[in-house]
Amino acid sequence: MAEAAALDAPPKADAAPEAPPGGPAPVANTDQPQPSAEPAAEADAGEGNVAPIIVKKIVGGHGGAHGGAWKIALADMMTAMMAFFLLMWLLGSSEADKRKSVADYFRASTSHSIVEMGRNSGSGGILGGQSIIDPEAMPNPPRQTAMMERVTPRSEGGPSENDPADRTGSGDMDVDAKRKAAQEQQEQDAFDKIERDLKEKLAQSKRFENIKDQVQFTREKDGLRIDIIDKADFAMFGLGTSKMLPRSEALVAEVAAAVSKLDNKLAVRGHTDSIPFGPGDDRSNWSLSAERAESTRAALEKRNIPASRFAKIEGVADTMPYNSKDPSDPRNRRISVTVLHKN
Repeated sequence: MAEAAALDAPPKADAAPEAPPGGPAPVANTDQPQPSAEPAAEADAGEGNVAPIIVKKIVGGHGGAHGGAWKIALADMMTAMMAFFLLMWLLGSSEADKRKSVADYFRASTSHSIVEMGRNSGSGGILGGQSIIDPEAMPNPPRQTAMMERVTPRSEGGPSENDPADRTGSGDMDVDAKRKAAQEQQEQDAFDKIERDLKEKLAQSKRFENIKDQVQFTREKDGLRIDIIDKADFAMFGLGTSKMLPRSEALVAEVAAAVSKLDNKLAVRGHTDSIPFGPGDDRSNWSLSAERAESTRAALEKRNIPASRFAKIEGVADTMPYNSKDPSDPRNRRISVTVLHKN
């Protein structure tokens, strides 16, 4: 059986023959093909030439610092806003006539303007479009005032023949402004004369020696206001009535003689104190002040003041007191005659 198994087993070709004891080393069979080592070398070379893959991970978060330019821009904006609201507050708290005076001061078409800008400076206003360094954009030689002295690069002999103002007809505007200023000055002189003559007349008359101080003069935006004021020992009207007393009629006659020299319109206003009427009386200080204003208008008309000169007759009761701290002060009872401006 062992021999049969040995015969059936295939021969081992690859097995090296055993060397006899003490003999030479066995020689391998070179007839069989041997595995090559080149593919492994090529594989190793190919793996060395592959480019490495770099993975970049970006961690989320804020960028770097942006600098401090935004702080400067914010500061400029806040400064501009503060200046704007300050300007709005000043305009709102000032009176309309003061704002008009400031506007006329910078307006080139009025006689009160100190600086007149040429047409070369953009819009022709104070904030012109061209640089002030440009000689053609410089303002005309300004008028000298006692408050300030201004100097321009041009000659101080007045506008030159190349002055743009002469080519745009601003000379006619200056003529109109000067004419208007002359009319206003003439009117102010007339008001001064009325005040001066009436004061002299009252001072020279013994009849008005004790009440001459009851006539006061006030310059206001509407014109010249002449107030005839009551006091403890002098009243223009009877208590609670609109009947004018004789001494008051003589005083109103002097006022009429003074204002008759002008043709300006007149406004008459009646004032009372805060003492109310008794219970059961349907009258009030409103009706009383209006009645006294109408009585004064009638007295002036009797002294050659035409009815066409009266522009306004009104009664304001005790809403405009002479002495606001004492509503019952006799000086709160008064008559105001205002010589109005023509313009």
